[in-house]
Amino acid sequence: MLSKFKYASGVILIMLLAGCEKQAPTASASAPAPKVAVGVVVIKPQKVVLTTELPGRAASSLVAEIRPQVSGIIKKRLFKEGQDVKEGEPLYQLDDSTYVSTYNQAQAGLDSAKASLKSAQLTYDRYKALRKQNNVSQSDLDNVYATYLEAAAGKKKAEASVESAKINLDYTKIRSPIAGRIGISKVTVGALVTASQANALTTVRSLDPVYVDLSQTSLDQLKQRNLLTTPNITEGDGKVSLILEDGSTYGHQGILKTRELNVDESTGSVTLRAEFPNPDNKLLPGMFVRGEVNEAVDSAALLVPQQGVLRDVKGLPIAYVVNKEGKVEEHQLKTSRAIGNQWLVTSGLKEGDKVIVEGSSKIRPGSMVSVTQLQFDTKTDTMKEMNTSETSSSN
Repeated sequence: MLSKFKYASGVILIMLLAGCEKQAPTASASAPAPKVAVGVVVIKPQKVVLTTELPGRAASSLVAEIRPQVSGIIKKRLFKEGQDVKEGEPLYQLDDSTYVSTYNQAQAGLDSAKASLKSAQLTYDRYKALRKQNNVSQSDLDNVYATYLEAAAGKKKAEASVESAKINLDYTKIRSPIAGRIGISKVTVGALVTASQANALTTVRSLDPVYVDLSQTSLDQLKQRNLLTTPNITEGDGKVSLILEDGSTYGHQGILKTRELNVDESTGSVTLRAEFPNPDNKLLPGMFVRGEVNEAVDSAALLVPQQGVLRDVKGLPIAYVVNKEGKVEEHQLKTSRAIGNQWLVTSGLKEGDKVIVEGSSKIRPGSMVSVTQLQFDTKTDTMKEMNTSETSSSN
């Protein structure tokens, strides 16, 4: 009897356990999957300035290589190297003794020509009076008149000689043709210089304003022109910001002045010239810089924080978007450029899309999510929660 009782109890226990195992999956299947909490940003069109960063070098707005216009020995140097000079300020003094002598000789020749002209004029006037009285022939009067004209021409020639001698005498004082900063003198006192020699005595450069010549490839310039034909895109204001060699930003903005009309065949690039104020002479000719040019304005740009743009197995950009049912969708994107810590999206998103920027590692397409709306702070490049929170039930 005892053995039968134990057998029956065992059978009942096995049946109970089997019943529990059958019911467990049923309870699990009926429970809904938990929603994953994610942070989203709502895509809104905004006005964005599109910039292009280009390499370039600073250049003087005016450059004057100082060369003598007459020959002579340098007697004095009248400037300090590296100082600012004014337009017309004397820089070198040549030995002018021979030029003074030539000037005095020309002046004496002019005085002689004036005397000859006066004598010829008196003779001509007297012969005219005698001709009226028929005391001299017409031929004699014509000869006197020719002598008078020759004397008048001699006076003009003497005046030209004086002017030429005066100019050469003035050239013995070599002056700066422009205002700017003067460089190192290549000659010393006592050196012999010749008119229009190949080697410059020194160089004067105007540093305020200063030019910056930027280099842009012809392909990029073509892309920019095509960009300006796109809807919502207008031409930029041409303002230029500079990044110096140490990574700092130059304190003054410049303006784009002109573009070169031809492409350099050796580099395939076009030169863009910008002008910058340079009151502190911080920009020096030949300095390497990088310029950010405001090339266009997009009045309806779609920007997505970079953490909201992922890559698929092919390396193509994608974004996870929460639809109206609170499910995750995968969108293929096309991006044109990075603006700060955001991507400018040209295809794949539209206004009002909710792009997941936090929690994307815990989801996949089709996942049900609860969303918290975030806002991207462009000043700190961080996310902050908005005052209102949204859930999938409110979508």
